[in-house]
Amino acid sequence: MLKNVIFSLAIGWTILVAFLCLVSFNKLPSFGISGTDKYVHFTFHFIFVLLWGCYSFIKQKGILLNKIALIFFISLCYGLLIEFLQEEATTTRHGDGLDVLANAAGATSALIVFVLINEKTKKSKQA
Repeated sequence: MLKNVIFSLAIGWTILVAFLCLVSFNKLPSFGISGTDKYVHFTFHFIFVLLWGCYSFIKQKGILLNKIALIFFISLCYGLLIEFLQEEATTTRHGDGLDVLANAAGATSALIVFVLINEKTKKSKQA
């Protein structure tokens, strides 16, 4: 049951990220905070890796770092694809290299969370 919920959340998040990145929001008010967009990209990919990583954890009954690394790589490719589509397939959005860096920072942070949890789990099993 939990596996299906996490899977649904991961699929929904993946679709939501694409929607929010490809649809024009020109009429929304500005927050006046410099770099807000970069925080959003960081969060998108942090949660992307966390959700898909949790799904993998539940499905595999443990953290398999090679699976988490694959999810990390998919997140990076997904972010690059979205930036490409923003530049080539929309008239109101543009690709941004700094968004790619923010995506990578978010995905890397989530990867580190899984690595730390994995290390903590190994140490408690050895004790």
